[in-house]
Amino acid sequence: MSVTQDILKPRFSQHIDIHCPDDRAYWAGHFGVSGDELRDAVKMVGSRVTTVAAHLGRQAA
Repeated sequence: MSVTQDILKPRFSQHIDIHCPDDRAYWAGHFGVSGDELRDAVKMVGSRVTTVAAHLGRQAA
């Protein structure tokens, strides 16, 4: 079982709520980055999952 399956699914499927600890943990685990790296990516490119995924060079879902 992967780390992302152990954490509750995010509230929104298309946007990352960087202020919600559960969402931040889910997406950081999904993308294989730290919470700080995820926060920096969202600051740079916005909260849309596909945009953050592209910025990080990862698959969106």
